[in-house]
Amino acid sequence: MSLDQLIQKCKKNDTNAQSELYKLFSGKLFALCLKYSRNYAEAEDNLQDAFVTIFHKISQYKGKGSLEGWLKRIAINTALQRYRGKGVFDIVKEDQIEDVTVEIENNDVIDIDFLLASIQELPDRYRLVFNLYALDGYSHKEIGEMLNITTGTTKSNLARARMILKGKIENYKASLNSQSL
Repeated sequence: MSLDQLIQKCKKNDTNAQSELYKLFSGKLFALCLKYSRNYAEAEDNLQDAFVTIFHKISQYKGKGSLEGWLKRIAINTALQRYRGKGVFDIVKEDQIEDVTVEIENNDVIDIDFLLASIQELPDRYRLVFNLYALDGYSHKEIGEMLNITTGTTKSNLARARMILKGKIENYKASLNSQSL
């Protein structure tokens, strides 16, 4: 069955088609939910909620743009919904922002599991902005609109996330260097 046929059947609430759509995209969407969640269980809840929304709103998908992109936006918005209005963001003024960049030397190897765990350990407000900006390519303006915060707050939270990650990476590199001695 083609993807277009699958979508049409999902629009008619065909449970077999919905199950097939879930099988096709749940892995990718779970990985996305995991980036925006505090832990594995929360990511599972976000994935479940995202698919409920997907099946409820599938009739709104008009075939413009990729289905995967549409599904990803729903998954991200579902995960972000947990944080909207909960006061997890510190409101800052533009002049309070400091830019921090993290440079990793080319010969340094950073374990991907360590890096992903470090990102997941960031406080919610920093993790969400970092993921949206650095990993998913949203602009500060888009992030501000998605999270209902100012552009200055997104920039500040990104800078703080980078600063925390820089410290974790430096500690990680130091521990590797001390082990090799």
